[in-house]
Amino acid sequence: MPPARALHVIFCWHMHQPDYRDADGQYLFPWTYLHACKDYADMVAHLEENPGARAVFNFVPVLIEQLEDYIGQFRSGRFRDRLLASLATPDLKTLSGSTRHYLLQQCFRLDPEHMMNPFPAYQRLHTLNQIIRQDDTEMTDYLSVQYLADLLVWYHLVWTGETVRRSSPLIQSLMQKGSGFTWEDRYNLLVFLGDLVGGILPRYRALAEEGRIEISTTPYEHPLAPLLLDFRSARDGVPDAPLPQCAQYPGGTDRVQWHLQRAISSHREHFGQTAAGLWPAEGGISPDFVKLVDQAGIRWTASGEGVLARSLARADSGIPVGANRSAYLYRPYRLAGQGPYIFFRDDSLSDRIGFDYKSWSGHDAATDFIQHLEAIWRQTDGQEHPVVSIILDGENAWEYYPYNGYYFLSELYRELSHHPHIRMCTFQNFVQEHPDGSRPLPELASGSWVYGSFSTWIGDPAKNRAWDALCSAKKMVDLHLQRFPVQEQERILEQLGLCEGSDWFWWFGDYNPADSVRDFDLLFRSNLRRLYQLLQVAPPENLGQPISQGTSHAESSGAMRRSHVQG
Repeated sequence: MPPARALHVIFCWHMHQPDYRDADGQYLFPWTYLHACKDYADMVAHLEENPGARAVFNFVPVLIEQLEDYIGQFRSGRFRDRLLASLATPDLKTLSGSTRHYLLQQCFRLDPEHMMNPFPAYQRLHTLNQIIRQDDTEMTDYLSVQYLADLLVWYHLVWTGETVRRSSPLIQSLMQKGSGFTWEDRYNLLVFLGDLVGGILPRYRALAEEGRIEISTTPYEHPLAPLLLDFRSARDGVPDAPLPQCAQYPGGTDRVQWHLQRAISSHREHFGQTAAGLWPAEGGISPDFVKLVDQAGIRWTASGEGVLARSLARADSGIPVGANRSAYLYRPYRLAGQGPYIFFRDDSLSDRIGFDYKSWSGHDAATDFIQHLEAIWRQTDGQEHPVVSIILDGENAWEYYPYNGYYFLSELYRELSHHPHIRMCTFQNFVQEHPDGSRPLPELASGSWVYGSFSTWIGDPAKNRAWDALCSAKKMVDLHLQRFPVQEQERILEQLGLCEGSDWFWWFGDYNPADSVRDFDLLFRSNLRRLYQLLQVAPPENLGQPISQGTSHAESSGAMRRSHVQG
């Protein structure tokens, strides 16, 4: 039985990968299925192994669609992903020169400290490749077929989760073998990966049906909904933010409603129940967006702590924002006392998991985290139902942890599920059990979980150029859409939705790594050109030129960002 006054702790793990497919359905990057084999598998296994643990998993619909697409590829044996197609090729001598060069680049894209250095056989493959490349880049053509076989196997082995390795005799035997992998080894690994990916969504759904987890959703293609509704919302957090030349995104309200309804339908189709909650893309909210969420029948949503702080300061709430976070952070709110519950993440605790604990031992990190929660429990003594929201990326952090975060997560879940003063729960649990547990929020500031603003997605010259390119394409959609039959109209709107995703704008900017910027810049412009082609309109010539270059080496390769600027 839970204690009379418990600190409710909610972990919300956001699972998202943008659509990596080109116009022909070919996957340009393999990150969706690789994260499935490593992170989606591990994250559900931790819940399966800890019956008392509870958590929320937020699955973006476009991620679910890609997982299902991969399942179909494994079943058919016809792969539209070059990495998988290479693994599935019996005779590697038949691989083209361009594919060989692709493999030599792709199969070392990871964090070397935790995914290469612990495996001497894989590290030797990297060392050999580096020696040859220093001599002459073209010498890589002389690497043997056996080298490619070993490289393909090892890259997939290190992209398996720690729980997978511990439970699979096949993975263990391949790691022990180390080299000289045969076609039979590769085939067995391919079959294993197909079964692993195919079981991911059913495992999550089973836990949801048992009430052990909640699965929430995000607008369909992960758009920055408040910016689609009004670019000026960017100036709520950054008053002097430069805006795109396009004064307003055309028809933004209809587009946000399209993304919401598609997400709700997708969730019901894949998980057999209506989504109770929604994590907005990047935690981006605004008053107008929250109203649309309410109209869609969503009971809860969430954002970042910085958004709450600005909202309370603007409302002249009398609460000394920042001085005593326990006085305002650990409770949900409702805008003017109506609409969906709005939870706000504890930025400090969320960032500790995302960035800081990766260099700690699992035991020390779990102990430190629990001590912080115990301090919050004491500080909220005057609250009847305090709730701490831990919300962060559920896939990218673990690459930088030893053993994919295995020791940290397993001990954390185990200790919290038996803690005398802490109750693990879900947002849906909290809303159902404490219908009067919210506080009215007189005003809501617009912003995201990063810095409490939208500066990560708009305001930079490259980001604004991307918005202007999208606005121009949307105007062409509005001009020509009605010329097409209904089925083609739907395909055009789907392609438009793909172009509206937030990920493109995240990566534009010179503070991001050049290789990632190049990848996403190319995919964004390809998607826009495809949209023009569907409209049977010539794409603008400027879509042939990069929007952004990228220059720097960002923390966690730029895939994650801290919620606040470090001092």
